[in-house]
Amino acid sequence: MKILYLDCFGGISGDMMLGAMIDAGVSPAAVQSQLELLGLEGYSLKIFQDKTRGFRGTRFVVEVEYGHQPHRTWEDIRGIIEDSKLHPQVKRHALEIFEKLALAEARVHGVEPRHVHFHEVGAVDSIVDIVGTAIALHEAGVGKVYSSPLPAGYGTVQTRHGILPVPAPATAELLRGFPIRPVDVEGELVTPTGAAIVAALAGGFGPLPAMKVESIGYGLGSKDYGIPNFLRVFLGRAIEQQVGEEQEISVLQTTIDDMNPEILGYAAEKLLSSGALDVWLTPVFMKKGRPGNLLTVLCLPEKEGELVQLIFAETSTLGVRRRREKRSYLSREHILVQTAYGPVRVKVAACGGEAGRQVSPEYEDCRRLAREKNVPLKNVYICAIEAAREALCRFGE
Repeated sequence: MKILYLDCFGGISGDMMLGAMIDAGVSPAAVQSQLELLGLEGYSLKIFQDKTRGFRGTRFVVEVEYGHQPHRTWEDIRGIIEDSKLHPQVKRHALEIFEKLALAEARVHGVEPRHVHFHEVGAVDSIVDIVGTAIALHEAGVGKVYSSPLPAGYGTVQTRHGILPVPAPATAELLRGFPIRPVDVEGELVTPTGAAIVAALAGGFGPLPAMKVESIGYGLGSKDYGIPNFLRVFLGRAIEQQVGEEQEISVLQTTIDDMNPEILGYAAEKLLSSGALDVWLTPVFMKKGRPGNLLTVLCLPEKEGELVQLIFAETSTLGVRRRREKRSYLSREHILVQTAYGPVRVKVAACGGEAGRQVSPEYEDCRRLAREKNVPLKNVYICAIEAAREALCRFGE
């Protein structure tokens, strides 16, 4: 499966996204010919190589041939896209991005989404950026998008609504619940269009995922903030993980019948925090019918000595049994999903392809949100699982 990683070092905007995708190998002619299916007039494209702070990349510039573009509502934009002859997946992704923008603008201005009038984002250049991004993803055969945390600058930005703080209100709404990192840069590194692209398409956040990189692209921004102003994308194929990979592990066991169970619970936590793969206690009956506990620890062989010493230090045992076993395990990844209650980390393991994916929300995240929102824990779990499956299937057609 083709995957795309957005390394948002210098931020992200619509023109940076398209510049990076073209720099990574997407045909500019293919993008331009499909954009013509929208039936928009009054613009031209300039795509060229340039530099920012000594680093090369591709600039994607939309030049509007007349000074005023009409304001468009969300319904107007939906009609333009739906009535076109673009591929259904291109339409879907473009509509998802614009819907994210509409919902954010509606929250900021206190109106219904269908009544939102797009100013900057409704102009021809932004329609081209968003639909062009959807075209480029389809042309590249991207099946899943990942992103780095987004950089948050500071200061103000001039808009048609006047001077606004950075991030702009709509951008801030779009970034709600997503990981951001502060940077000491005065300026708008993430535009509303860029934030909407990430919010609509990214299925996970974090470092570069396991992949075989086929191409790298640099999309240059139009500003100079004192740092290289580029979006870097990595395009390639996911490294297929074998189902049921084998691994040698150590099994440590001891039986204890003369300790406060509370101390045993602490010892189990300490073992896990020190690198044990798993720890559990099993009630047992020992000699003379005394109740006790069987402590079992799984660990990698190289951690065996350290954890045996920890068992001696934290429990009353006089001996620990050791043995080596083999285990089959599923490779897994973590993604961050947005739910109605807030962000939740979800563990995803592949088991026999897409249909066999196992999805497991992080308990601590779900418990925290259940308490904050005063809702049943199971409701948060269900919502997180549904959000994860939707994110994983977003590019599945």
